[in-house]
Amino acid sequence: MKKAVLALLMTVLIGGVSASDRPLKFERVKISDVPYEAACAFDVNKDGKMDIVCGEYWFVGPDFKKRHKMCDVQKAGEYYDDFHDYPMDVNDDGYLDVVTGGWFGKMLRWRENPDGGTEQWKVHEIDQPGNIETSRFWDVDRDGYPDIVPNAGGKITVYKLVRNEKGEGTGTFKSFTIKESGVGHGLGFGDINGDGRGDFVIPTGWVECPQGDPLTGKWKFHQAFNLGHASVPILIHDVDDDGLADLIVGEGHDYGLYWMEQTLKGGKRDWVKHMIRKEESQYHDLQLHDLDQDGELELVTGKRFRAHNGKDPGGDDPVGTYYFEINGGAFKRFTLDHGPAEEHSGVGIYFWVADVDGNGWQDIVAPGKEGLYLFKNQGRK
Repeated sequence: MKKAVLALLMTVLIGGVSASDRPLKFERVKISDVPYEAACAFDVNKDGKMDIVCGEYWFVGPDFKKRHKMCDVQKAGEYYDDFHDYPMDVNDDGYLDVVTGGWFGKMLRWRENPDGGTEQWKVHEIDQPGNIETSRFWDVDRDGYPDIVPNAGGKITVYKLVRNEKGEGTGTFKSFTIKESGVGHGLGFGDINGDGRGDFVIPTGWVECPQGDPLTGKWKFHQAFNLGHASVPILIHDVDDDGLADLIVGEGHDYGLYWMEQTLKGGKRDWVKHMIRKEESQYHDLQLHDLDQDGELELVTGKRFRAHNGKDPGGDDPVGTYYFEINGGAFKRFTLDHGPAEEHSGVGIYFWVADVDGNGWQDIVAPGKEGLYLFKNQGRK
């Protein structure tokens, strides 16, 4: 009902043409040929302009034509050991640092921002949790600060930045293991059972948050489904607007993008699979953002290129960057880019959505083996 009323209102406001019939306009800009698969955007040097961090470099905004090397990143075949880049002021010096990690080094690290300077960044080890597929950053203990949660080592481990009595970061982290084993390829976080606490989702089920302190309490695993090599993240979102949390899942290393409908009858929880797309492979990173400013979240994603060096089904297929209107489960796809990787962009393993150019609309920073791209959101035109 809520979505139907909103759609009717938008139709009236724009003269009888529904918002979904007027897709957003994006300007595609290729920033560099760098083949790193993770990126983020933030103001590195505090000059009031957004910069882009990708692999070994940060690119100076607003035109991103100049770059500075941050550090060396281990190379392994077609890969670079940089599977996520996340801005966090770890040492509370007023400059955002970068939390990163990778599969081959098996190490979670943070790179120290040299106060916005152009010299290389000092790299600090946080821990060695095992092969890191990628990490996500969720406020697990609900204290208002994001925690680091790598999909690594078959475990769910939360890394919390240690803060002093003033709430300032101290440059050190403390770890808390939520689940000791049995965690495969895929990880999500959100309120599955509607109790107001965030639960974890893994490919075989969900892990229920205890009452009390989430970091020290005992979590309960519920076997529920088999999602295979699922995306990171697995998104928890009420797709059909029925008050129950559903899942949105990409096949990280095969064809398919789908959602799992949660049903609850007579106290029994069940899950029903609905296919969104089966034509593309390697939907590895998924995000939810209100790109069109209509008050509803859109699914933003794309095809990763050669996720396993071409050994996955569809690994060498044309790449693409997309967003979907969710529409209560009747997903509608809009294509920002699609074509051969020599000329087009997917979204790698860790992409970024933010208002990079300052025009009030959220843009998409899309890294990958095919290069680093920026999709500048121009709104509806």
